[in-house]
Amino acid sequence: MGVPAELAARMSMAEQHEYLRSKLSRRTLLRSGAVTVGALAVGGALGSGTAFADQPVKPGAATAGVNGSLVAPTGRHLQFGADAGTQMRVSWQVPAAVKKPFLRFGRHPWELSGKIEAEVRALHTPALVDGAVPVDQYYLHVALDHLQPGTTYYYGVGHEGFDPASQQSISTLRTFTTAPSRNGRHNRPFEPFTFTAFGDQGVSAHAAGNDNVILAQNPVFHLHAGDICYADPMGQGLDADRSAFNALTWDAFLAQTEPVSAGIPWMVSYGNHDMEAWYSHNGYGGDDARFTLPTDGPDPRKAPGVYSFTYGNVGVISLDANDVSYEIPVNFGFTNGQQTQWLERRLRELRADETVDFVVVFFHHCAFSTTHQHASEGGVREAWVPLFEKYRVDLVVNGHNHVYERTDAILGNKVSRAVPSGETVDPEKDGVVYVTAGAAGRSLYYFDAPDTYEGHENHQDEVVTYHFDKGAAKVPETVHWSRVRYTGYSFIKVDVTPAHRGANTTMKVTALAEDGTRIDHYSIVRRAGRGGHGR
Repeated sequence: MGVPAELAARMSMAEQHEYLRSKLSRRTLLRSGAVTVGALAVGGALGSGTAFADQPVKPGAATAGVNGSLVAPTGRHLQFGADAGTQMRVSWQVPAAVKKPFLRFGRHPWELSGKIEAEVRALHTPALVDGAVPVDQYYLHVALDHLQPGTTYYYGVGHEGFDPASQQSISTLRTFTTAPSRNGRHNRPFEPFTFTAFGDQGVSAHAAGNDNVILAQNPVFHLHAGDICYADPMGQGLDADRSAFNALTWDAFLAQTEPVSAGIPWMVSYGNHDMEAWYSHNGYGGDDARFTLPTDGPDPRKAPGVYSFTYGNVGVISLDANDVSYEIPVNFGFTNGQQTQWLERRLRELRADETVDFVVVFFHHCAFSTTHQHASEGGVREAWVPLFEKYRVDLVVNGHNHVYERTDAILGNKVSRAVPSGETVDPEKDGVVYVTAGAAGRSLYYFDAPDTYEGHENHQDEVVTYHFDKGAAKVPETVHWSRVRYTGYSFIKVDVTPAHRGANTTMKVTALAEDGTRIDHYSIVRRAGRGGHGR
């Protein structure tokens, strides 16, 4: 009952969505044991709320609820709002329908008397192929606003029959910390902080191992550059072909990630494996059920993975490269250019903000990579790289290729300055450095050129590779910008050291293997508080 591969190859994501809906008739759904007809069942005994799906439907018996004392919350994950200093979004999952879900929070574990009702997004996945089992999943969300900047809060999640403030459940309490206040930062610097990033994680022992090493870095937030869990292992926008799609993979992923994401905001962008055609025309209906991301992008209903936030002196932008991908074009052009227009406007705003020194952009498809499997995405180069150069973005983080690779500083698709490990780069003068950090846990890819990384240098002046052009055509190219290549599980951490206005402020980018070994490092330097630079 899935989209045939030869047909899907000619269909957009919206067309695949309509195909699945038309083929899965009500008779088929009832025969398979499904309770609801549409993509999302919302409300009922669970509470109220809606994920961004095309056709929310009336709830059925799946929302009747069970004894809450038999159900424990799982999969806690945090996300900042657009204002990271005053907004936090707390999300979690329950394995069965519960009554009156809620969140408690306060500045001390003994000050949790207040309850906030949770929004429920109940996600229904029918039997998409013969022999499959329908799946109902229950995701809960609370949006916390008007928080105090730079403050640590305790929180617990529960429902009727399970109270995190009770003696039996108090061990489930966790904490989160809001971003520091931005008031008065023209004259005094922020405190130093660390954040981490990777892409293409999935569910595996290597993925869990990377999470453990990330936790040891004590980051204030984490960036996940797409291909989050691989419920759709095909990655072409097909969610059912050859019985591949498995919605339960999300349960395993959220449980795996919880030790980190329950206390550290887990900020995601969406990759090709995150488009799930059944749930909505854009493929993101399921993602909307699981995450509550900032809504300051051009259209959060159409492109929920496009947003920004600011932490300290760093502005962060998340993009959706499915919108511009020549390699996998099922969602090509789905924002009608709005995302790119918003990107330039947001870059201009961040560069005009005197409290923002560094701009970090993360998204899935690689602008510059030399792997055998995906190499570089020409659509990203055409749509966004000119803007990255115009506004001298300090760091671009991608996934998609399951390796670690870092470029020299680039301008006009060419090396503008060589940046060996240990060097310092000034983007204003030197250009933009691109990092592929896609070795978070999924099976590894390989390079046609030898690995070269810290302590094992084997630099090649030229690397023969390719990039994708329109029509998914592979265009051969010989490049000189591939500085570091590492075929192994890894991630990056970024140590930010703010400074007083007029002094040098730095971001040190370090790549760590899953055992904590350093494989690359370099520094980015800016003059603090300049404002308007890079335009």
